[in-house]
Amino acid sequence: MRTHFFSFLIFSFGLILIFRLFSLQIVSEEYNDLSLKNSVLKQHIYPERGYVFDRHGNLLVSNQPMYDLMVVPANVKTFDTLDLCNILRLDSEDLKKRLLKARKYSIRAPSVLLGQISKQDYAVLQEKMWKFPGLYIKRKSVRAYQTDVAANVLGYISEVNYFDLENDAYYQKGELIGKQGIEKTYENELRGFKGVHYLQRDKFNRIIGPYKDGALDTLPTPSQDITLTIDIALQEYGTQLLANKRGGIIAIEPSTGEILMSVSTPSYAPEILVGRERSANFNELKQDTLNRLLFDRSLQGQYAPGSPFKVLNALVALEEGVIQPNTKFTCYSGHYYARNQFMACMCKPGTVNNLNRGIHNSCNTYFSNVYRRIIDNDNNPQENLNTWNKHLKSFGLGDFLGYDHPVGQAGYVPSSNFYNLWYPNQRWRGSTIVSNAIGQGEILMTPIQLANVAATIANRGFYYRPHFAKEIQNGSIDLRYKTKQYTSISKEHFNPVVEGMANVVKKGTARIAAIPGFEVCGKTGTIENFTKINGVRTQLTDHSMFIAFAPKDDPKIALAVIVENGYWGGRWAAPIASLVIEKYLKGEVKRKWLERRMMKGSLVDEYAKVTSNKPFTINE
Repeated sequence: MRTHFFSFLIFSFGLILIFRLFSLQIVSEEYNDLSLKNSVLKQHIYPERGYVFDRHGNLLVSNQPMYDLMVVPANVKTFDTLDLCNILRLDSEDLKKRLLKARKYSIRAPSVLLGQISKQDYAVLQEKMWKFPGLYIKRKSVRAYQTDVAANVLGYISEVNYFDLENDAYYQKGELIGKQGIEKTYENELRGFKGVHYLQRDKFNRIIGPYKDGALDTLPTPSQDITLTIDIALQEYGTQLLANKRGGIIAIEPSTGEILMSVSTPSYAPEILVGRERSANFNELKQDTLNRLLFDRSLQGQYAPGSPFKVLNALVALEEGVIQPNTKFTCYSGHYYARNQFMACMCKPGTVNNLNRGIHNSCNTYFSNVYRRIIDNDNNPQENLNTWNKHLKSFGLGDFLGYDHPVGQAGYVPSSNFYNLWYPNQRWRGSTIVSNAIGQGEILMTPIQLANVAATIANRGFYYRPHFAKEIQNGSIDLRYKTKQYTSISKEHFNPVVEGMANVVKKGTARIAAIPGFEVCGKTGTIENFTKINGVRTQLTDHSMFIAFAPKDDPKIALAVIVENGYWGGRWAAPIASLVIEKYLKGEVKRKWLERRMMKGSLVDEYAKVTSNKPFTINE
């Protein structure tokens, strides 16, 4: 019995051992993966990143070869660190820190020891790689820019960070990803999909050929090129016009919603965020809190809209039936006064304005009366303000508009709930919040929203969502950019407003914006500008604002221009807008005298007056 028991025991242990070995070596992937890590080198094959073109087929962004020096810490043996430091112009302590960081990340997984090595350094390094066991070179592509402008539109690519790795399993340490602009929005299309190549290594860690004759290899999926809606010649021209000024220009094709230009100044050349100096350059841009070069004023800048907002109040009033185009108000004393709110007016005392004259004279008194009729109609300010709010939101205000760019601001359109918080007893009326009549109340708008309003008026009541992508290779543009968005204002109410805007340029506050041969419609704005300096609310020089579209009856371009601390609408914004329109419609500018004035004009001294480190300001 004892003999049989020991035989059974030995047999049982043997069976368990065989089962465990079978499980580890055949079934389990864990040790198979470890074996592969030791004997097989897994290399990713990256498709070349997609090219970016402007609307006319001009190449904006291509690729150039760059090289990463990779390290597998487990394979590193003693080598001449001084020689490597001399080739790469690295400090020896810096090299030690990089090697230690790679070892902490993983002793067997490859890490980037030094990224974006130039072709020149690569040529020297390649001949000496045999001296540096455990190191190898990985080729990749980085961006090559064919333009010095539009950095705010194009964006940039950089190495993935911790959050990228956590949020998307596709990426591995050291890989590149679109971080801003079009590069970020269309990352999947521009990057393609990487393939994999497995190489067999011998016991001395030397490559001896493909693993399993390449049976496990996969080919990369090609990337896609993207054609933008941007006209790069117009973008460059707008950048020149805004030289030595802080501001933005955004232009839209009304019939499609395609963004023709999106300028934000001051800016930077996109090429400085490529190569080994990228991090240093980016930190320098980020630390410039005065000029805020990474801040896109055309998409992110939130401003009180000023007088351009009057045309929206006119449309709401017409729709609600509280005025007609021939409704008249008298500007008795050249200013408007209500509930301790005083608004100066450019009209001579005793001027009688109807809607058309109210628009082209930009009469504060006229539109204060219009706004009070909207809000106080039937003695129901709560409901009327919410109706006003809904009309404005049908123009895309208080919203991000849904354009294909990762940055922006929603702006703000107040509702009754907002004022109920300010006035708990709810004793407010149109006269209490009459600053909204002239776009100087609690309303905030971005330049792209203002440009979209101009495009909507140009279309007499509808717009297409603004967008930057015109074509995607082997793909299609999202249908939401091809769908009309209708406002809540009836089409017939737009014509009197359009006529008023035409007279703004013919005989009103923007006569300097007139272009021979084209009928331009516009509206100037002079925006009060406040900031806090040492905790004190301080008024600075007004902003200059202008919205416009042209031609009046067959609109090809609609735009908004903001020049910070630019005094009044007709001084900077209106002439800049008219030059952009002339350049786009005619292909050249005849008014060289005006062009020279705008390009050579500077507001640098004006900005120097601001002692606060917050030069970009809104009404606070």
